[in-house]
Amino acid sequence: MLSIFDMFTIGIGPSSSHTVGPMRAGKAFARSLENKGLLNQISRIHVTLYGSLSRTGKGHGTDRAVAAGLEGCDPETADTNHVLTVLDECDRQGKLTLAGSRKIPFSSSDIEFDFWTTLPYHPNGMKLEAYGQNGQVVFTDTVYSVGGGFIVHQADIDNQTQQQTCETAVPYPFTSATDLVDICRKESQSIADIVWANELALRPESQIREYADTLWTIMQECVKSGCHSQQKILPGGLNVRRRAPGLYTMLKETQCKGKSLIHPMEWVDLYALAVNEENASGGRIVTAPTNGAAGIVPAVLHYYWNFVEGANSGGVMTFLLTACAIGYLFKTNASISGAEVGCQGEVGSACSMAAAGLCAVMGGSPQQVENAAEIGIEHNLGLTCDPVGGLVQIPCIERNAMAANTAINAAHMALLSDGSHLVSLDSAIETMKQTGHDMMAKYKETSQGGLAVNVVEC
Repeated sequence: MLSIFDMFTIGIGPSSSHTVGPMRAGKAFARSLENKGLLNQISRIHVTLYGSLSRTGKGHGTDRAVAAGLEGCDPETADTNHVLTVLDECDRQGKLTLAGSRKIPFSSSDIEFDFWTTLPYHPNGMKLEAYGQNGQVVFTDTVYSVGGGFIVHQADIDNQTQQQTCETAVPYPFTSATDLVDICRKESQSIADIVWANELALRPESQIREYADTLWTIMQECVKSGCHSQQKILPGGLNVRRRAPGLYTMLKETQCKGKSLIHPMEWVDLYALAVNEENASGGRIVTAPTNGAAGIVPAVLHYYWNFVEGANSGGVMTFLLTACAIGYLFKTNASISGAEVGCQGEVGSACSMAAAGLCAVMGGSPQQVENAAEIGIEHNLGLTCDPVGGLVQIPCIERNAMAANTAINAAHMALLSDGSHLVSLDSAIETMKQTGHDMMAKYKETSQGGLAVNVVEC
């Protein structure tokens, strides 16, 4: 089963599929060259980006991410400032330090954007080629960034050895929400309890708790960074101004004056805006389950921490475990990739995950949690991915704030019922998948439709 180590990863902005995944692909390619003993033979590397990676790659920093990955950088630990400037350095020096050890000729022209080709397996495809001293190709790899920072190699697809979920390794395997709720009923356990038991089958308890604490710490630090940033304008050329610092100052001043008109939802807006403005600037964030939707789970978790009576660290763990289970269902049965199913797969799945997590920590039964998750995705069905300028800014930043509030409302609505409902989460996920497949390509992270073509870029 995908665990919280898979569903929530530590990375950098602005995109999990267009930044984090390509960086991992670049690093994997460099590692393969090293493992095959080819590193000293390489005279040149050429990278070709296809489909959505080519069309919105500039705005998402895909080229920079690949170059950083080839150097050996990892999304979890990379210097965010270095990633922003790595291609400029390559162009200035005419070289790249492959795998962090050997300099080879390299510049931004060695990364090709093929706007006309989309590879069959997934819209986010890329091909990496390494050339020897005589100009011949000595190693090549085709990689797909399938959402959430996950990558799949063409060789694994061809050999049918793509890593599968280890259902036999955990005590409570499930592939649907129906399975999950039935297991909870049979075992008289919560969804978080079931996921916790599965996690313990994969890793020591201390490692799980330490990672969950790290995730929550980084989410909090991301909100703080977004609230106190001195950067006025987000990078990329749209001249979008950061709003979180000003909103934070206004809310704090109002609070200090003892006014009671501030609604918790205004703070939720702040939390989400802060995270996604950090993401848009290439900062350190938690992929939850994607970067484009990275503000929703942290915003709702902050709502729990600051506005729900009795909130504690145990509740944070329950929230994350529950949200992870819902994210796993989306990843397994549909997609969390905006390039594959539109923004419903990113913001929609994150909204569903956050709604489920909040419902759980507020005392919801497994049936009520499943209902909250269903409400969260049902009202995001059909959501397109149409980023203006190929940047994760408009409408992405505000969309996270809206979805965070929807998630909170969904949790409260579910708690007002006994958990019974007509539309199941499984049906909603299947509907999302079908809707995504029917959606025209121009509305799936290509910046060829919707707001991307109807908003004048200034």
